[in-house]
Amino acid sequence: MAEYYEMQIAGLTRKLEKFPVSEKLDIAAFIMFSDVEITIASAKALLGKCPDFDVILTAECKGIPLAYEMARQCGKPYVVARKSVKIYMKDVVCVKVKSITTAEEQMLYLGEDSYNMLIGKRVLIVDDVISTGESLRALVELAQQAGGRIAGCTAVLAEGDAAERTDIIYLEKLPLFFKD
Repeated sequence: MAEYYEMQIAGLTRKLEKFPVSEKLDIAAFIMFSDVEITIASAKALLGKCPDFDVILTAECKGIPLAYEMARQCGKPYVVARKSVKIYMKDVVCVKVKSITTAEEQMLYLGEDSYNMLIGKRVLIVDDVISTGESLRALVELAQQAGGRIAGCTAVLAEGDAAERTDIIYLEKLPLFFKD
């Protein structure tokens, strides 16, 4: 039988299903896909907390709905770091990333058209959840490789120890669930 963690996010109540990461740890999965209401509300709330920026950068794929909605609401562009190189991407830069929700190490890529959008710009890093900080680190590294300056790093939720960080902007804390 599924277990859930109920929480308030941007003034909305959501029940997040718990999933095992290991024998001793469960996480509550925050999935923005298909939840238009939470995406719109979270984007608005985060934009109200963010510093000035020129462009948004997110990773494929869970951050895309949030980055798009934030860009739509503020009228600024967004860039997606891809998980694979596409045939239309030229002069690719990349970084390695290992996230708590993926089993394997991955790569994030930016092609020339994308990194040109970051050169000399104030870049706002956007993600759905910051947990270990590995995806965030990879996005910061990509932005810097492309000549962008980090304006801020933001997410809807800060999970576990990430909630103690002072270098990120987030809406709510998401606990980790340790088992005996």
